[in-house]
Amino acid sequence: MAINTGYLTASKTDESNENYTPYYAVEPIMKYISKDLRIWCPCDEEWSAYFNTFNNNGYDVIRSCIQEGQDFFTYEPRNYDVIVTNPPFNIKDKILKRLDELGKPFAILLPLNSLQGVKRYDNCFKNGIQLLAFDQRIGFHSINNMNEPTEGSPFASAYFCRGVLPKDLIVEKIKKYNKPLI
Repeated sequence: MAINTGYLTASKTDESNENYTPYYAVEPIMKYISKDLRIWCPCDEEWSAYFNTFNNNGYDVIRSCIQEGQDFFTYEPRNYDVIVTNPPFNIKDKILKRLDELGKPFAILLPLNSLQGVKRYDNCFKNGIQLLAFDQRIGFHSINNMNEPTEGSPFASAYFCRGVLPKDLIVEKIKKYNKPLI
C-alpha cells in the first residue's frame, strides 16, 4: 500500500502556514460570482491575487487583513455580499465556524481533506457545503518564493462554498500559468 509521504512530512510551522494563492487558482471561482455582488476578501493584503484578480476584472471588492488591525474574528465590513479568500489552514475550523455565524455566501480555498471532521460538520457543514475541486493540485506561493508558485503540493485543494455554486459539486480543469504577485 502506497503512503502519501509528502502529506505526512509537510511542514507544520507558522511559516509553512503562509501559502499564497496564485492568480490561476482565483479565476475558476470568479466565474461563479456575479459582478453585482460586493466581495469581501478578509485575509488579504493589497497585493493578494484575490483582491487584484477581482478588482482588475471589474468586481466591487474590498479586503482586510489582521496586519492592518482587521481581525476576521472581530471585524466585519458594513456592506458586502460574499466572502472569498484563502485563509490560514491551521485555523480552518475557527474560520468555518465564523463563516457560519456570519451567514453570508462564501468561497474559501482549503485542503480537500478539510471535508472530514466532526467539528467541521457540527460548526459549518451540517448547514450545507459546496465544493469546487480541480483535476490537479494547486501550487502555492510561499513567503520565500513570491515570483512563481511552487508546484508539487502535498495536498489537493478545493473551494469550500455556500450559496455560490449552481450545484454542490463541480470538478474543473485548471489552467496553470505564472504571474508574479509582487
